[in-house]
Amino acid sequence: MKRKTLIIICTAVAAVIAAAGLSRYLTYKKPNTVGEGVILIYRNASYSAVMDSLKSSGTVKNIKSFERAARKRDLASHFEPGRYVIEPGMSNQYIIRMIANGWQTPAKVTLRGYTKTIGRLAAVLGRSFEADSSAFDAALRDTAMISSLGFTPEAFIGMFIPNTYEFYWTSSPESVIKRFKKEYEAFWSGERDRLAKEIGMDRNEVMTLASIVIGETNNAGEMPRIAGVYINRLHRGMRLQACPTVIYAHLETEPGIRRLLHRHLQIDSPYNTYKIKGLPPGPIAIPTVTAIDAVLHYEKSDYLYFCAKPEFDGTHNFARTYSQHMANSRAYNKAFREREASRKASNAA
Repeated sequence: MKRKTLIIICTAVAAVIAAAGLSRYLTYKKPNTVGEGVILIYRNASYSAVMDSLKSSGTVKNIKSFERAARKRDLASHFEPGRYVIEPGMSNQYIIRMIANGWQTPAKVTLRGYTKTIGRLAAVLGRSFEADSSAFDAALRDTAMISSLGFTPEAFIGMFIPNTYEFYWTSSPESVIKRFKKEYEAFWSGERDRLAKEIGMDRNEVMTLASIVIGETNNAGEMPRIAGVYINRLHRGMRLQACPTVIYAHLETEPGIRRLLHRHLQIDSPYNTYKIKGLPPGPIAIPTVTAIDAVLHYEKSDYLYFCAKPEFDGTHNFARTYSQHMANSRAYNKAFREREASRKASNAA
């Protein structure tokens, strides 16, 4: 009888333990996610905001199960701001630990060339971090920080090298900027610094000329030749007469200029290379890596001029003499007038 009672007790205990284990598994360790989603937890966010973000992600299969697990683990008392990626197969326990311990998933931030202004750069960065564009704009215009990093305000935009980077979403604007400084140093140190010295230019001069080159063409094959034309003009003491710099000089007052007129060339600006000699004080856009390397490996020639081809294929005719250049220019202008007349006629029809 005693043996039978003992068996019953042991069976009951085993059942309780099994039930507890099953309950623990279902509450904490059973996979409870479908698909992939991202939740963002802002600094000073309330616990209800955290739960709302989790619900709106649509990745948690049984939200009541998660809420029960979160209560038992007291998630409401401690969670970290951040960007968290919820993946298929994650359990309630893992999600809770991830949020409580700040196990953020880095976000990929892609910086492309052609960005022309600090304001535009701030807008690009503000889309990828907790800090908004206004916070980045303020940091990017902080002259004390700019100076501490070894730049002038005019040259500063050239510190940002186009590439894809990984950052934590909660990174402050100041830490992001300092990271770009490290990437800039890594980009230049070694071979590119050697090449810049070899062609007699410093980093800012290379970046500035590269920004002009991308203003002239999207054709990577032509970039070294165009860079070579400008370097030939610099060596001869000629004005660059680069149209993209004049367009940049009018950026605030007359954005979106399609065709330069004589009046545009009269502006008094350190960026008007029809008036000043040499390079402007800094880049007129963030240059692409292709353009930077095109300057460092510029094509050696005796060309001094270039003009867009009348075929409008994005390439240029190059000339050694001014008379050759004027002939190319007349051909282009004639084709341009004919195309504009045809466009207007089509619009009027």
